[in-house]
Amino acid sequence: MQTEEINGFLIDKFNQHSLKEGATQGICPLCSSDRQPKNRKAQCASYDWERGLGTCHNCDNTFQLHTYQRKGASERVYVRPEVKYKKAGTKVEEWFKSRGISKQTLTDLNVGEGKEWMPQTGKEENTIQFNYYMGDQLINVKYRDGRKNFKLYKGAEKVFYNINSVTNYNTCVIVEGEMDVLALHEAGVKNVVSVPNGATLNNNNLDYLDNCIDYFEDKEKVILALDQDEPGQRLKQELVRRLGAEICYITDLEDCKDSNDYLLEYGAIKLQNAIHKSKPVPLENVSTLYDIQDELKDFVKNGFKKGYQIGLSNFDKVFSTYTGQFITVTGIPSSGKSDFVDQMVVGYNNLYGWKTAFASPENAPTYLHAHKLMRKVWQDMPMPGDIDGKTWDKVTSHVNDNFYFIDMDKYSLESVLRKGAELVKRKGIKCLVIDPFNKIRDVNAVSDDVNRYTMDYLAKIEAFCKKYDVLVFIVAHPTKMYKGQDGKIEEPTMYNIKGGGEWYDASYHGLLVHRDYDAKTTKVKVLKVKFQNLGENGAESHFTWEPRSGSFVPDEQAVEDGGPMPWES
Repeated sequence: MQTEEINGFLIDKFNQHSLKEGATQGICPLCSSDRQPKNRKAQCASYDWERGLGTCHNCDNTFQLHTYQRKGASERVYVRPEVKYKKAGTKVEEWFKSRGISKQTLTDLNVGEGKEWMPQTGKEENTIQFNYYMGDQLINVKYRDGRKNFKLYKGAEKVFYNINSVTNYNTCVIVEGEMDVLALHEAGVKNVVSVPNGATLNNNNLDYLDNCIDYFEDKEKVILALDQDEPGQRLKQELVRRLGAEICYITDLEDCKDSNDYLLEYGAIKLQNAIHKSKPVPLENVSTLYDIQDELKDFVKNGFKKGYQIGLSNFDKVFSTYTGQFITVTGIPSSGKSDFVDQMVVGYNNLYGWKTAFASPENAPTYLHAHKLMRKVWQDMPMPGDIDGKTWDKVTSHVNDNFYFIDMDKYSLESVLRKGAELVKRKGIKCLVIDPFNKIRDVNAVSDDVNRYTMDYLAKIEAFCKKYDVLVFIVAHPTKMYKGQDGKIEEPTMYNIKGGGEWYDASYHGLLVHRDYDAKTTKVKVLKVKFQNLGENGAESHFTWEPRSGSFVPDEQAVEDGGPMPWES
């Protein structure tokens, strides 16, 4: 019998209901006390001490035999709400009853009520309070007033609602709101969690998944019963990307918006059946027309989807991209290739909230690379007097949460892609930078032929991009450099990279970063863009370099020299 740990979860309180240890049958802690006196000692429940679960054959409920400590420590310090649980009163119970939710479900999930100041109305309101627990700790509270205004506890950690319910199950359900958790609990589906802040159309920041990812490590099946609207479908795509298509299943809620509406329309039994009938996400690398029907309809209505941009006006006019692709960036040494890639990923982060991982052996030591990113985010040079100040804390926190540095004693393509896949799941990265290509070798290459090696290398990159819907940057140095008649080094092309034409043929996009030392400008040229709607082959954009922030500035916005760097004075 496990007394300390089950499935990686440390037991906090063993045998929380004081049942007969080791017994396989006994009373139910949920219903036995409410039964007729002659039946109160009836052995209506089965105990599975190895899994830490009990099942009652009278009330058809499952229950956990133990309580558990939180799995996975938080990387940051958060505010903890003060426990002010007040049992829901009669009016609140009546409202929930109108939504198909019983008093018992409110008790089971610690739903309370109380007064709370709401920023939307600017005054104290009567609120329903959904309490977010991990283990026995209250982590957050969501407040809902009568006008359907919501707020989470200020400064508290974002986690899934009802996360304790998935412990010791190899299956769980994810929904989009607390009401859907209550609806499924009412229907007998207990291992269900909700995202804390719904879905949005433009940017789904899944920091709550980052904070709870350890709870999903042992899951063999994750059922997504999300809202049928466009934000809900966007959230579905991101959860599938993060958790893996191989374990994700989709629930068909038919003509209903969400699980609570389904409960009201069709009842508890049909809702439970809908969950059990969930279908697996379509197979990877295999699509039918119906799998891509939404994209097809959008294309017919709106034409090509707009590509993602970086927020620099002159560059955005000539280049954009989709995710699931890779960009080859080349240029002569010290031309600013790595720096411009940093500019691009900071731009994507500013516009879309994308996170980036860097596998950059040449960007060591890491603190200097972090300093470069800080300057671009800050748009200024941090000085000694800024350390631990308000802006310093804000910027360092942002860089810490959005940019990750893969640091290895010996880099290989396989190890970097494996770590990239882990960062997709645990942190939700959307960009991966390989800088430079020649320092991150494919040690499992099947051929020494340079062309075959290059094609196999880029094929592995492409497979990673598509599987995880990630944008990958490959920084590749040219091997051949020639001087023109004017004595200046000629601009390299993708054919100057070792592997030659394979780079041009296989890459989705190619960019040249080339510095004019006399004019003190940098040119970025589009060497290849795969789709005409995303950019213009051969087009150029020109920049000056702003030294304090280390940012590239379109030449029409050129700034004066900012003076020497702090380490140069």
